[in-house]
Order: sequence, then structure tokens, then C-alpha cells
Amino acid sequence: MRRLLLAAICCLLCAASFAQTSQQITIKGIVIDSAANKPLGYATVALSDAATNAPVKSTLSKDDGSFELSNLPAKAYKLSLISIGYATKVIDVKGGITVNLGKVMIAPSSKQLKEVSVTAARPLMKQEVDRLSYDVLADPESKTLSALDMIRKVPLLSVDANDAIKLRGSGNYKILLNGKESAIMARNPSDILKAMPGTNIVKIEVITTPPAKYDAEGLAGIINIITQKNADQGYNGSLNSNYNSVFGYRANANLTVKQGKFGLSGFTGTGERRPRSADFYNRTDFLNTPSFIEQNGSRRNGGKNTYVSTELSFEADSLNLITGQFNYYKNSNNSESTTNTEQNDNGVQSKYINTNNNDGKFNGKDFGVNYQRGFKGNKDRLLTASYKYSDNDNGTNNMVSPGNAVDYNQFNSAGTKEHTTQLDYIHPLKVVTIEAGGKAINRKSFSSFHTDVFDATSNTYVPDPTQDNDFNYHQDVYSIYNSYTLKFAKWSLKGGVRYERTNINADFTSTSTNLDQNFTNVVPSFSLQRSLKSSSLTFGFTQRIQRPGIYQLNPFTDRSNPNYINTGNPNLRPSVNNNFELSYGNFSKGSFNLSASYSFANNTIQNLSSVNGIVTTTTYANVGKNKTLGLDLNTNYPITPKFNVNMNAELLHIWLEGYYGGELFKNNGYQGHVFSYASYKFDDGYRVGLNISFDSRYVLLQGTDNYWFGYGFNGSKEFLNKKLNVSVYVNSPFKEFFKVDFSTRTKDFTNYSYNYNFYRTFGVGVNYKFGKLNSSIKKNQRGINNDDTSSGGSRN
Repeated sequence: MRRLLLAAICCLLCAASFAQTSQQITIKGIVIDSAANKPLGYATVALSDAATNAPVKSTLSKDDGSFELSNLPAKAYKLSLISIGYATKVIDVKGGITVNLGKVMIAPSSKQLKEVSVTAARPLMKQEVDRLSYDVLADPESKTLSALDMIRKVPLLSVDANDAIKLRGSGNYKILLNGKESAIMARNPSDILKAMPGTNIVKIEVITTPPAKYDAEGLAGIINIITQKNADQGYNGSLNSNYNSVFGYRANANLTVKQGKFGLSGFTGTGERRPRSADFYNRTDFLNTPSFIEQNGSRRNGGKNTYVSTELSFEADSLNLITGQFNYYKNSNNSESTTNTEQNDNGVQSKYINTNNNDGKFNGKDFGVNYQRGFKGNKDRLLTASYKYSDNDNGTNNMVSPGNAVDYNQFNSAGTKEHTTQLDYIHPLKVVTIEAGGKAINRKSFSSFHTDVFDATSNTYVPDPTQDNDFNYHQDVYSIYNSYTLKFAKWSLKGGVRYERTNINADFTSTSTNLDQNFTNVVPSFSLQRSLKSSSLTFGFTQRIQRPGIYQLNPFTDRSNPNYINTGNPNLRPSVNNNFELSYGNFSKGSFNLSASYSFANNTIQNLSSVNGIVTTTTYANVGKNKTLGLDLNTNYPITPKFNVNMNAELLHIWLEGYYGGELFKNNGYQGHVFSYASYKFDDGYRVGLNISFDSRYVLLQGTDNYWFGYGFNGSKEFLNKKLNVSVYVNSPFKEFFKVDFSTRTKDFTNYSYNYNFYRTFGVGVNYKFGKLNSSIKKNQRGINNDDTSSGGSRN
């Protein structure tokens, strides 16, 4: 496989070296204030194609008024000189290798600009051939709401009662930050998005038909969150702070700097949730014997998190660009619980109390470097080489106490380190754009889990080898891809194929089990779009892969709770999902998107439970057959220039089927969600909003889970010429807790459980923007995004 990948990379390099080039020209001159007869610095110099008016390149005049645009294809251009307080001057440019315009006079404008009224709003949604995007920057509510609240508005996405993000009702998706997998989003993206203000985000893309350049993992698709990165000569930024009555304080800073050929952009934030308590309940009835287990108690949770994301760019010249990025995330949390257990085993009753104290820490970091090479004659033809290193570590310490004596301690240290190299090549021709590339991921994971049991005789803790769990896991993924994009006046087509080879070698020392598996997948993707007058019609098909994760494969049996045992299955195989989608979008007034989808898979990995006596065992198996038929509606409509309404709704019909333990399980039904938001803007900078959301119970193979209903109000006021925004909000003010319940039923047992989540929250937020900018940072158009491993929000 490595030879195949090397051969593909060599072919790409050869193709790049043999491509044709054409003559290049340079345009230069000096901008002069005609009234003062002095050089004019920091005037915008914009170059556009004379035939199509398409923008080509821009720069700023220097302090002495001079400017120069080089490495341009030889053809006709229009040069525009723009500066506040001066009349715009447009010059037709034709000529040889060097065009020297000499001194170019621009005159002060005779009319003073007093006020500008924007009457046409930017559309919030955009339908592309393979994705939907939501323009968060164009949504004024981003100044008031958190990034997680903005997710609720995005087509095809929802947020459930536990703040888990869903894509078309599924938690199996990949979430990227600026097109790349990030340590910030690796652990629990909801925690970060709660702490991040909506103003940090430019747009959110939902890629339901991922092209071949993306790794094939993630059954439902990809969520790509694009943060603020556009910087000009100079600097800009924002400071944000927020206090929530349940989630505590949050602070965030965003800064972008551009000076000459160097650019720096990034953000950092922190948050702390003080410990708060809520009750829970769990009961299992065993149908073959007159036995049951009933538990109730309270849990107390709190924690802190800190995150940093930065990107540095160096534009050596118009053809060579080097970028680097660094991400860091740190989380610490503490949970305490008291559990009252009543057990009835064939009429024999027993009662006992356990207390549990769990401390957990997670640290994740990654850094990478990208080199992008452009080519003379075609600025969109690019060759990119990338490298990325990721390192995630987490550790937990769990102390369980029956009565007043600590009975046992559990310790776990786990982590993953990975190296990724990637090569991408883009070659646009007149109608078709060709993309090809190769990638290698070398991933190593480990876990060391140990239990010390209290020995009353020696009054010490003694290691219990039956509860030790050590493993090492090596996974190498090699892939190559090729895709083609064709664009015509009314039609756009994108198609491609990705080949992936996965090699797995694992050593589960606690069970003396070795795992040596190899998978090969060929993943096609196809999407087609027809553009209409003010709307578009899009069709897409793709296959997506779900590879089993290390904890799903690990055969170790966790008996820390003797009545509820968990174990993995080393025989799990990847499952393949087939996705079809047809959508219609109209953006003539506001935004409207209607999407129908159908997907099916025959060997999905399901989480299943069985009983033996009064012991419940939970494991994983490739037993699932599922089909999903869905309809999604998203609309954002300005009823008046000041009154706006947004609605994001979904309805799914689910069919599930699977054999487990000799029993055939079947379940089907409807599930869905709706989120609606209305806002009104007053003339003096005040804005008020109201939201209502509902998330139904989900259809599971062995039961159902909770539903969610929520509502909230917010208000904001702008100050200091819209640089300062102060907001207040309240969610579900009339009830402190919301009951989140789950049920499971088989021929052997039934289980019902619930916990209480905090429902009522109050908060206040402050956002301040500063800085002054003039021209944008250049970014590489390709880079590493490791979206190949199982991920997504969890339901509980």
C-alpha cells in the first residue's frame, strides 16, 4: 500500500512539473492626491479581469504612494484606485511585460459621505453542489447567542436535551474546525461551543455529500465550523465575556494581525462551571425471575476548560505560501454521586449506599505545517504538502465508597498520538477542475486501567488483576483520491472516488488477546446541481464508513458495577452507509431550503444489552440493519425590515432490525425536531428575540430515549458605534429542572431510568470589537483534516 501511495504522489508531482506556463506581466505606479499633489498611502488598488469583471488581485499603496502587482497572466485588466474621501478612479490596462502607469492622480470627492443605509441583507444560507452553509456572520443574533445556540439554526442540525449535536438525528458525524480536525473539538464539542460566542464564527457548513478529498468516516456527514480569520494590514479583534447561572463564567478573545507578508489569527477562551447537584433514578426488572434492582441518588458535577487556536501565514511571494497552526485544549472535571440501591433477588432483599468521587483530566494539542505552491499562468492551480502531529491524553481517578469506607480506587491513563502526511493537487481547466491526492495516517493509542481494592485485614489497598485493563492499539490508514468538478452556466457536477486501506494491530494484555485486521474500502461520491433564476436543485449520493473505535473493540470486561457489566467486541467490522439526497433552495427573499434524504446500512454497530440472572451486560455487535427516510426544512424570512423569523425543522422515519442473543429485535417510528426563532430590531440599537425548540424521542433498537422542549428570551443593546454589544438572556424561567428519561425492553428484562438536567438559566454577555484592517490574509486552500475516526455527540 505504501508503494501505491508513493506512486500516486510521484504522478502528481510529475503532472505539476509538466504543466504549461504563460508570459507574466507586472503593473505598477504611484497614487497622488491631486489637490495636495502629495503621495497617497494606504489606498486600495484592485485589479479585475476586463472581460468578466472577476476580481484578480488587490493591494495597498505604500506610504510613498507606490504600488506593484506582479506575476499576472498577460491579458487586459481594469485597475481601480479606491480611498475614503476620494472619487474612485478606474484605468484600463493593456501592455507588455511591465506596465508603468507613473503618477496616477485621484481627486477628493465633492460629496461628503454622511450615512450609508444597507437595504439588502446578506443571505444566511447558501446551497452549493455538495453542501449547505449558514452565514453566521450575517446573522445579527451571533452577537447575543453562543456558538452552540447558532448550531440550532443551521439546516439539518439539532441539539438535544443533553446539548449533544445531531446531524439528521445521528451522532455519528465528523466535526472540523476550519476544514481540519482539531484538539479543541476532539473531546466534547458542545462544551467548547457553549463557551465560544457566535461572533467567533464566520459560517457553518453541513457537508452531507462529502467529496473524495475527505476521509470516508462519519455515517451522517461532516460539520465544518469556520472561524474568523480574515485580517488586513493592521489588526482587529474582539473581547467577549459571559456569565450563566448554571454553566458559570466564560471568557473569549479573538485577534487577527497582518503586517506585510506575515499574518496571525487566533482565539483563546476559558470557562468554569461550579459544582451543582441533580437527582437520578434507575430500575431494572428481570422478567424470567421475580427480581429487580432499583437505584436512586444525586450527582454533582463541575469543571474547567481552556482552549487556544492559532494560525500563522507567510506569503513569500504570489506563488509560495507557508502556513502553520496550533490548537490546544485542557479540561478538568469532578463529579460526585451518592447511590441508594435496593436489590431483590428471588425474594431476598438487600439495601446499600455507595458514594463515588471521580476526577478527570484531558489534554489535547496538535500542530501542523502546510506548504502551498502556485503556478504562473493559473492562480487557482495549486500543489499543497502538509504534515500534522496530534497528541491527546486523559486520566481519571475514581473512588467508590460503600457506607463510610472507601472500598476501591480505579485509575485510568489513556491517550492517542498520530502523525499525518498529505499531498493535494488542484488543476482547474476551462470547464473542469481536477483534484487528486494521497494521505497517510499513523495512529497509536494506549490505555492503562487499574483497580486497587481495600483489604480490611491489612488496612491497605491491594491491586486486583481481574479488573486491570491494559492495551496498545495501532491503526494505519493509507488513502488516495481523485475527483472532478464540472461547472457550466446552469449546471454543476462533482464526482470522485476514494480508496482507503486500514491496517489494525492491537494487543489487549488483560485478556491475552491480539487483534490483526485489515480493511479495504472504495468510497464513491457524486453530486449534481441545477441553478435556476433565484434558486437551485441539488442531488447527491455517497457512501460513508463507520470504523469501530478502540473502546468498542476492547474485550476487557468492566465489572466495577457488578450489576451492570460493560465489554467490547474485537470482532467488529466497519459498516457502510449509503446516502441519497435531493434538495431545493431559494434565496430570493430570505432563505428557504427543503431537503429529502434516504439512507440504508446492513451491518451497523449497535449498543446492546442482555441479562444473565440479575446481571446486565452491555456490548457492541454488527447486528444492525437500518433505513432512514427524512425531510428537512429551514427558512429565514424577513417579515419586515425589522422583524425576522427563522425555523429549522426535521421529520425522520426510522426502521431498525437486528439479531442479538438469538432474539430478533425490530423497531420503527418517527422522530424529529423543530427550532424556531423570532427577533425584532429597534432603531436605537436594541434587539429582542424569542426561541422555542422541541426534540422528539429517538427510535432505538431496544427502546426509546428522552424528548426535549425548551424556550428562551434574549435582548441586546449596541453602544460605541456598534463596537460594544451587551446582552441578557433567560431560558425556561418557570421550571428549574427537566426530566430526561430512557427505556429499554427485551424478552428478558425491562429498564427505565431518568436524570434531571438544569432547565432554568439566566445569563449576561458583553462583546467588544476593536482594530482597523485593509487587506486579507492569504490561506492555503488545502490541508489535513483527519475525519476518519468514529466521533460525534453522545445521547447520554
